[in-house]
Amino acid sequence: QVQLPESGGGLVQAGASLRLSCVASGRSFSTYFMGWFRQAPGKEREFVAAISRGAGVPNYGNSAKGRFTISRDNAKNTVYLEMNSLQSEDTAIYYCAAGTRGLLSPNERAYDYWGQGTQVTVSS
Repeated sequence: QVQLPESGGGLVQAGASLRLSCVASGRSFSTYFMGWFRQAPGKEREFVAAISRGAGVPNYGNSAKGRFTISRDNAKNTVYLEMNSLQSEDTAIYYCAAGTRGLLSPNERAYDYWGQGTQVTVSS
Protein backbone atom coordinates (compact mmCIF):
# COMPACT_ATOMS: atom_id res chain seq x y z
CA GLN A 1 0.00 0.00 0.00
CA VAL A 2 1.35 3.40 -0.98
CA GLN A 3 0.90 6.24 1.49
CA LEU A 4 0.42 9.76 0.10
CA PRO A 5 0.29 12.32 2.87
CA GLU A 6 -0.34 15.85 1.61
CA SER A 7 0.80 19.05 3.26
CA GLY A 8 0.85 22.77 2.59
CA GLY A 9 -2.82 23.61 2.76
CA GLY A 10 -4.18 26.44 4.86
CA LEU A 11 -6.19 29.64 5.02
CA VAL A 12 -5.07 32.43 2.71
CA GLN A 13 -6.50 35.62 1.25
CA ALA A 14 -7.53 35.97 -2.35
CA GLY A 15 -4.57 36.61 -4.60
CA ALA A 16 -2.14 34.67 -2.42
CA SER A 17 -0.11 31.61 -3.31
CA LEU A 18 0.31 28.19 -1.76
CA ARG A 19 2.45 25.18 -2.52
CA LEU A 20 1.07 21.77 -1.78
CA SER A 21 3.35 18.77 -1.35
CA CYS A 22 2.73 15.06 -1.39
CA VAL A 23 5.42 12.57 -0.36
CA ALA A 24 4.93 9.01 -1.52
CA SER A 25 6.05 6.03 0.53
CA GLY A 26 7.98 3.18 -1.02
CA ARG A 27 10.58 2.96 -3.74
CA SER A 28 8.50 3.04 -6.91
CA PHE A 29 7.57 6.71 -7.05
CA SER A 30 9.31 7.33 -10.36
CA THR A 31 7.11 4.68 -12.00
CA TYR A 32 3.84 6.38 -10.98
CA PHE A 33 2.03 9.13 -12.75
CA MET A 34 0.76 11.58 -10.18
CA GLY A 35 -2.29 13.78 -9.97
CA TRP A 36 -3.98 16.43 -7.90
CA PHE A 37 -7.74 16.57 -7.51
CA ARG A 38 -9.96 18.76 -5.40
CA GLN A 39 -13.43 18.61 -3.92
CA ALA A 40 -15.39 21.62 -2.79
CA PRO A 41 -18.35 21.33 -0.42
CA GLY A 42 -21.39 19.99 -2.22
CA LYS A 43 -19.50 19.37 -5.44
CA GLU A 44 -17.97 16.37 -7.17
CA ARG A 45 -14.26 15.76 -7.10
CA GLU A 46 -12.52 17.69 -9.87
CA PHE A 47 -9.30 17.09 -11.78
CA VAL A 48 -6.72 19.81 -11.15
CA ALA A 49 -3.43 18.61 -12.64
CA ALA A 50 -1.39 15.53 -13.41
CA ILE A 51 2.20 14.78 -14.29
CA SER A 52 3.49 11.79 -16.19
CA ARG A 53 6.11 9.37 -15.05
CA GLY A 54 9.34 9.54 -16.97
CA ALA A 55 9.67 12.94 -18.61
CA GLY A 56 7.24 14.57 -16.19
CA VAL A 57 4.87 15.98 -18.80
CA PRO A 58 2.13 18.04 -17.11
CA ASN A 59 -1.55 18.20 -17.87
CA TYR A 60 -3.99 20.69 -16.36
CA GLY A 61 -7.67 20.97 -15.79
CA ASN A 62 -9.40 24.14 -16.94
CA SER A 63 -9.45 25.61 -13.44
CA ALA A 64 -5.68 25.29 -13.10
CA LYS A 65 -4.44 26.48 -16.47
CA GLY A 66 -2.28 29.57 -16.21
CA ARG A 67 -2.31 29.69 -12.40
CA PHE A 68 -1.17 26.32 -11.08
CA THR A 69 2.02 24.37 -11.77
CA ILE A 70 2.54 20.70 -11.04
CA SER A 71 6.04 19.29 -10.68
CA ARG A 72 7.76 16.27 -9.26
CA ASP A 73 11.07 15.42 -7.64
CA ASN A 74 11.71 11.71 -8.00
CA ALA A 75 14.74 11.85 -5.71
CA LYS A 76 12.44 13.05 -2.92
CA ASN A 77 9.40 10.94 -3.84
CA THR A 78 7.46 14.19 -3.92
CA VAL A 79 4.93 15.85 -6.16
CA TYR A 80 4.12 19.53 -5.80
CA LEU A 81 1.27 21.80 -6.76
CA GLU A 82 2.19 25.46 -6.89
CA MET A 83 -0.97 27.56 -6.80
CA ASN A 84 -0.93 31.27 -7.60
CA SER A 85 -3.61 33.96 -7.72
CA LEU A 86 -5.89 31.93 -5.52
CA GLN A 87 -9.56 32.80 -5.52
CA SER A 88 -12.46 31.83 -3.29
CA GLU A 89 -13.55 29.31 -5.93
CA ASP A 90 -10.33 27.39 -5.22
CA THR A 91 -11.51 26.58 -1.72
CA ALA A 92 -11.61 22.79 -1.48
CA ILE A 93 -9.94 19.74 -0.09
CA TYR A 94 -7.00 18.89 -2.34
CA TYR A 95 -6.06 15.26 -2.87
CA CYS A 96 -2.89 13.70 -4.17
CA ALA A 97 -3.17 10.50 -6.17
CA ALA A 98 -0.84 7.97 -7.80
CA GLY A 99 -1.48 5.82 -10.85
CA THR A 100 0.43 2.72 -11.81
CA ARG A 101 -1.04 1.84 -15.21
CA GLY A 102 -0.46 4.12 -18.15
CA LEU A 103 1.43 7.34 -18.58
CA LEU A 104 -0.91 10.05 -17.28
CA SER A 105 -4.64 10.59 -16.83
CA PRO A 106 -7.18 13.26 -15.80
CA ASN A 107 -9.66 10.51 -14.88
CA GLU A 108 -9.80 9.74 -11.18
CA ARG A 109 -10.63 6.11 -11.95
CA ALA A 110 -7.13 5.69 -13.38
CA TYR A 111 -5.54 6.29 -9.98
CA ASP A 112 -4.76 3.48 -7.57
CA TYR A 113 -3.70 5.32 -4.44
CA TRP A 114 -5.06 8.42 -2.75
CA GLY A 115 -4.01 10.70 0.06
CA GLN A 116 -6.26 11.89 2.85
CA GLY A 117 -6.43 15.43 1.51
CA THR A 118 -5.39 18.85 2.68
CA GLN A 119 -7.77 21.76 3.15
CA VAL A 120 -7.25 24.95 1.17
CA THR A 121 -9.44 27.88 2.14
CA VAL A 122 -9.30 31.17 0.28
CA SER A 123 -10.99 34.16 1.85
CA SER A 124 -12.21 36.99 -0.33
